[in-house]
Order: sequence, then C-alpha cells, then structure tokens
Amino acid sequence: MSLFSATIAQILKRVMRGRMRQIERFMNRPHDVQQTTLENLLEFSKNTEWGKKYGYTDIQNAEQFAQRVPISAYEDLFPYIERCMKGEQNVLWASNIDCFSKSSGTTNARSKFIPVSAEAFEHCHYKGGKDLLCLYLQNYPNSEAMLGKAIGVGGTYQQNHLNPETYYGDISALLMKNLPIWAEYLRTPTLEVALMDEWEEKIEKMAQMTAKENVTNFSGVPTWTIFLIKKVLEYTGKSSILEVWPNLEVFFHGAVAFGPYRKLFKELIPSSQMNYMEVYNASEGFFGMQDLKDSEEMLLMLDYGVYYEFIPMSEIDKENPKTIRLDEVQLDKNYALIITTNSGLWRYKIGDTVKFTSLAPYRIKISGRTKHFINAFGEEVIIENADLAIRTACEKTDAVMNDYTAAPVYIGKDSRGGHEWIIEFEKMPTDLQQFTEVLDTKLREVNSDYDAKRHREIALVEPVIHGVSKGTFYEWMKKRGKLGGQNKVPRLSNSREYVDDILKMLK
Repeated sequence: MSLFSATIAQILKRVMRGRMRQIERFMNRPHDVQQTTLENLLEFSKNTEWGKKYGYTDIQNAEQFAQRVPISAYEDLFPYIERCMKGEQNVLWASNIDCFSKSSGTTNARSKFIPVSAEAFEHCHYKGGKDLLCLYLQNYPNSEAMLGKAIGVGGTYQQNHLNPETYYGDISALLMKNLPIWAEYLRTPTLEVALMDEWEEKIEKMAQMTAKENVTNFSGVPTWTIFLIKKVLEYTGKSSILEVWPNLEVFFHGAVAFGPYRKLFKELIPSSQMNYMEVYNASEGFFGMQDLKDSEEMLLMLDYGVYYEFIPMSEIDKENPKTIRLDEVQLDKNYALIITTNSGLWRYKIGDTVKFTSLAPYRIKISGRTKHFINAFGEEVIIENADLAIRTACEKTDAVMNDYTAAPVYIGKDSRGGHEWIIEFEKMPTDLQQFTEVLDTKLREVNSDYDAKRHREIALVEPVIHGVSKGTFYEWMKKRGKLGGQNKVPRLSNSREYVDDILKMLK
C-alpha cells in the first residue's frame, strides 16, 4: 500500500463523515428534499425545447407537473435523444450532453442510448459511489477496504458515429473513463484493459492483472463477477480466491437479485469476514443502496437530482395511468418506478417495480420488471417470487444456481398450460424432482394467483425444469453478442423466445 493511496483513503474517510450528515437530512426531511429537487429540475430546464413545450416556467407544484407532462417510455423520448446524439443541445436538458449510456435492456435486442449530463455524473452516479463507501464505513468503521484496490467489471466505450464529438458505452465504462486521475490509484485493472471491447480477451487479461494486486473490494453484476473469480482461480491455480486476495472484504453488487447467488459466493469466498452490499444503479441513474447490515432492503437516495413518482400496479396497463408521490406510497405494495432526472429524462418509465419496506426512512426492494414477469394465465409471477422460490429449492436440495430463465407453456389442443424453466447449476440438486416440487410449493406459498391457477391443476400443471450444465448461459449470451458489461440473462418472459432459443442451441 503506497503512502499516496493511504493518504487518499484517510481524506475519503473524513469526507464521508461530513456526507453522513447530509444523508441524515434527507432521511429526516424526505418530502422537502424531493420538492426542492423537482423545483431545481424545472428551473434549470425551463428554457430547453422540452421545458418550453410543457410550460415549465409556470408549473407551481408537483400536481401541475404530473398533469401537464406525460409519462414517457424510451420510444417516446428517442426522437429527442437522437437529436442530442447528432449534436443538438438544449433539447431535453440545459447543459451540453456528450455522453450516452448504451443499454440493450433485457426485453429486446435494440440498444437504448440514455443521455448522461455532467450534473448526472457528478451529483448522481459519482455521488452514489461516494455514498456507497460512506454507508459502508458507517456500518464497518474499522474497515480496511480502501487500503487496497477495487475491481469493477466494466463494459465498452466508443466514439458516437452520429457525432464524433460525443461518446457512448455501458454506464460502468463511462464512469471509469471520466474518473479523476487520483482514483486510478485505487482501482484495478488498468483503464486500457477495463474498457477492452472483446469480452473473452478482456476477462483473461483482467484475471492476469488483478491476481497480482491487493484486491480488497469489487463491484458489479454477480454473474460476470463469478466468471472473473473463476478465471483468476484458473490462472493462479489456487483453490480459494482468498489465497489470491487475502484481504478481500466486500462485494458491492447490483443489477440482479443477490439471493439466488449468495450460496455460490460463500463457496467461492469462504470467509466469515466477507461483506455484501446491494446497490440500485442503472444507466438512468443511481437510486438506492443498502444502508443496514444483513438486510435485503435499500435506502432510497433522495438528493441525487432525481425526482420520483410511482404507478400503482392497478394503473400500469392504462393509457394514462395515475401516479402517486413519495408521500403517498404504502408498505409492501408493488409500484412501477417513474423518474425525472438531471439528464433530461422527464417522467420516464424505467421499467422496474419496487416495494417499500420502510416509510421512515424510505427503503425499497426491487420486486421485478414491468415487462419481466409471467402472466399467461393470470398467475402474475414476478422476479421476486421466482428468486425466492429458486433460493428455497436450492437450500432444500443442496444445489447451487448460476443462472435461470423461465417462460409459459401455452395451452394446446390436448394439453394444459404450465411454466418451463431452464436453470444452470454450479452444483446440481440431489434430486431434481424434489427441487421442482419445492420451487412449485414456494411459488404457491408466496403468490396466491399462481396458487389459484395450480389448484387441482385447473390452469397450470407442475412446472418443467431443465437442469443444464455450467457454461450454457455464457454460450447463449455469446451467441447473441451479449457478453459482459451490463448485459443480463432475461429471467421471466411471457414469450417463449429465450427458452426456445436455448433449447434449440442445446440440441
């Protein structure tokens, strides 16, 4: 550990203590902070093309904002975003935008390009990263995580062909590219390797480079992080990652629910001192993070230049759904998340659903995706249900899961409906039939709609589960050109597109 790195770590710790007071302010005065956020967003953007179109100058309150400005999906904003990508400014946001976060999403292959302003970099994404350390140190004051190197499994970064003065890439790549120079001393691998285009070559070089460093913390999507750990073990010939990184202390994880992966991580990192902290960050912004030890809920971050609204699930399919404010939400109800951001996403339907687990302060759990569920027969199975059922089945059958996807089996002329699952196991269940029964029972327990459809097999028969070998999903993602970065295996779908494609590949 160099003197420079130790000095930076000490400075960061002092900054974190000051930031904790600000976090406590929005925890204690959430509605004031959100109201101020909305006012600032409207004031800053009142002279943009969008602001003039919807009369931002004379919007007086949140009610007028909701009445006047429509809820937007990506398709609605894309014509404006495309103009920004071609070089037009002051369209959606007042400051110049020259970076776009590329996200393929998980429901189709078409890429999305999300504008990322200087304000969003500084006051949302980077602020989120700092707060992550702040809350971690609050819970673990004797931590030495900042005395070593951090690993982040990044994506790719490239010049925008529509305008050579602008760039796009995975949000992880954009953040790495724009980090201050001093931050490079606290992370590994080099930026050149972290931003390589070719995923398989990159992961090999990452393993070779990071194996020689004192890695104390890493962050990323669980699936790709697992792959990196295995590559490091393969490269070093060690049986435990703690032989390579003895001071490894914490994994900051996001993008997919961690529950189904927890057992595998404990096997890969057999240390009682290892900590895990969940974050809710996306191309569109940094929204939440775990602030309590041993918790599966996240503190909603309210002073990042993001204004929140929520659509009750009873309104989700309506042409003009009613939204509610933060002060109107209730515990344990599913809401579709609507965001207004300091990058010019106005009342944007991000596609996630959340549940509130606490109202003082506001804490949430991600419950699923508005387009990622199975509801072919009125069963309304969401990702939260599926993750819990798989985790329970793994525990009961001594299995370890790598990844999964599921889809309906539609009713045929001579057959009833059901669900078909493809699950890749790191360690196969002792009894796949028992695994199937436990999963089915847990789904019935946590989802009354599914239970009703399974009753006497009125609409749904017992699910069919295919246990596939290690590497199956990797090869499938490779075939689709979706390796690495922010790409995720689609969990649930009303379409059989993914399931049929994988089964076809396996034949």
